[in-house]
Amino acid sequence: MAVAQVPGRRERNRQDKLDRITAAASELFAEHGVDDVTTQQIAERADIGAGTLFLYAKTKGELLLLVQNAKYDEALEHGRRAAAGSADVVDAVTALVTPIVVCNRVQVSNGRTYLREMAFGDPSEPHHARALAISGQTEQEVAEILVDRGGLDDGRAATLAHVVSAVVFVTMVSHVDPETTVTTVVESIRAQLEVVLPR
Repeated sequence: MAVAQVPGRRERNRQDKLDRITAAASELFAEHGVDDVTTQQIAERADIGAGTLFLYAKTKGELLLLVQNAKYDEALEHGRRAAAGSADVVDAVTALVTPIVVCNRVQVSNGRTYLREMAFGDPSEPHHARALAISGQTEQEVAEILVDRGGLDDGRAATLAHVVSAVVFVTMVSHVDPETTVTTVVESIRAQLEVVLPR
């Protein structure tokens, strides 16, 4: 039986700093929005030096990705479970993406910045790479729905899943008014999916 490795002091200290940075950035972004928060404020709330902060994330955009990636991971898992109960392709894909829309609209300006950073950020940065991986996992889930419930072959399903991803992305980005409800955004996505997905 393998014995679990206990992290050393250096690794525990690193994880503690990362946890403090994540909590500080999450709190400040939720309170003020990413545009109105400075990296110095995050460092101060995390009780670390600004130089140390940049060892964990090189830009404020990367800090937002760090904070939001875990939330998007959780949203995708909720969507996966919700989609499992739907036999209809459009219903299943809509169920899959709805928690992602909810996550994206908790703080609309942060959600838009997250999507911008995901699309245009530095792919060599680890938090950006993780955001792209979440997007890829979402497309994979859509493709599996299209194969299992839509009867498409793997290649066509993958291409159509990429189209669905674009529909969801553009629709979330285009609803800039914070008063726009999640229901309105999801209904807009669903109307487009009804045009492009097999029934």
